[in-house]
Amino acid sequence: MQFKQLIATGLITATFAFVSTSVFADPVVDQPAPAFTGTTADGGKLSLDSLRGKTVVLEWTNNECPFVKKHYESGNIPQLQKDAADKDISWIQIISSAPGKQGHVDGATALKLNDTRGAKPAYVVLDEDGKIGKLYGAQTTPHIYVIDAKGVLVYKGGIDNIPTAKKEDLAKATNYVRETWIALADGKKVPHPSTKPYGCSIKYPT
Repeated sequence: MQFKQLIATGLITATFAFVSTSVFADPVVDQPAPAFTGTTADGGKLSLDSLRGKTVVLEWTNNECPFVKKHYESGNIPQLQKDAADKDISWIQIISSAPGKQGHVDGATALKLNDTRGAKPAYVVLDEDGKIGKLYGAQTTPHIYVIDAKGVLVYKGGIDNIPTAKKEDLAKATNYVRETWIALADGKKVPHPSTKPYGCSIKYPT
């Protein structure tokens, strides 16, 4: 079969799609969350296993992304981080932008940005080689994952159900992070355990 015929049948596209996505994992809700150890913005090390016994939120971020700016400039994510701390939930902010790409910052800059925005995640993890992001199949900023106290992934997807960069949409959105927390606290099943994430694509190494 000639090259043009392969394109027409979709075989070439299918092959390319397989190659481009095969490097990403696809963690399963209600199964153990993938273990990782990362470098924190202050130069330390953080392992997911060290947080066993606590609910954990993973938030992929890129400070230059308009969708991220929506949630930080409005105070939405900083408030969620504060509420997480009050509930003894560990909020981990993860930066997977590669060096030279949008959103890449060093540790000192990441901490300064959070201070400027009034953001207080429990930890900031620098993932410039993208290994943690690909382990979780993280696609966008923001992209949210919630792990329960037993280390089980209970939520993955968007921060809410209105995929825009408009701050005015926050008031009418269903916040999936809060919804998940409430379900866990009540011992109930998470209503929307897997949703479609939205935002800017993560700037992984090429």
